This record gives sequence, structure tokens and C-alpha cells, in this order.
Amino acid sequence: MLVKAGRTKIRYAGELLTDDGTRVAVRAPWAGSGVRDFGFVRFEPGDVFTEYYWRDRWYAVKEVRSATGALKGWYCDVTRPAARSGPELVVEDLDLDLWVSADGTDVRRLDEDEFADSGLAESDPGAARAALAALDELESLARGDGFTALLA
Repeated sequence: MLVKAGRTKIRYAGELLTDDGTRVAVRAPWAGSGVRDFGFVRFEPGDVFTEYYWRDRWYAVKEVRSATGALKGWYCDVTRPAARSGPELVVEDLDLDLWVSADGTDVRRLDEDEFADSGLAESDPGAARAALAALDELESLARGDGFTALLA
């Protein structure tokens, strides 16, 4: 379940792949309705997301593949650390995102305006600092080819 500003943003079923106590990996089909075209990537029915969540990191990384298995890239959400309660995994979205294309040539920071408008810097300055540091870390990993080690 993805929570934003205290409300459930989206809930969907996924297959638990691993949980080592720190990192949780799940596989789930595209949970949106229809096609979501961002301009630089399209999420569409049949796409499969392998999602990695950490209990000690402020982000989640979602590997996105087409229905044929072709890698589209990685969509990264800046979140509070994940919490798992029984079969449910809960993460709180903090608005910042990063997109990394399959070939690594397109690395984009997303939704920085939404983050600024969220008021998190005023309401929870520590979380805001952690969120910005997480986005910087993700971008550094993406530009330095660090996703392979992160997701191994």
C-alpha cells in the first residue's frame, strides 16, 4: 500500500519474492488503470514491476519491464522506510521521484515542485532532509551504474 499525506494513494496485490529483514522485493503487474504516458516512458497493462523496498532507506526502486520482458527502466520513489505488517507492506510517498532509462542515458529528477509544495520542509525538517539526501543518493547510483549492486 502506498500512502501519501496520511491517505492511501494506491493499494495492489503483489507476489513476495524475498524479505531478508532489511530489503523486501515484490513483483506486481502495473496497477494503474489504462496507460500512463509520462512522455519519457509509458506504463501500460501487461507491464511488470519488480519492486525493492528497504526498512532502513528512504526510497523504493521499481524495475519496469514490458509484457514481453523488455526492460523499460527504473522508477524510484522517495519514501519513508518501508514497514511490513503481516502480508501488507506500507510505504509513505514523499513526492520526489527519479526515472532511469534502461540504457542509463536518461536520468531525471521528478516532482521536485510537488515536494516543495508539500510543506514537509516546515512540518518535518528531518524527513525533508532525508528525502532530499535519498534523491541525491539514487541519482548518484544511477549515474555511477550503481543500480546493479543495489538490486543484486
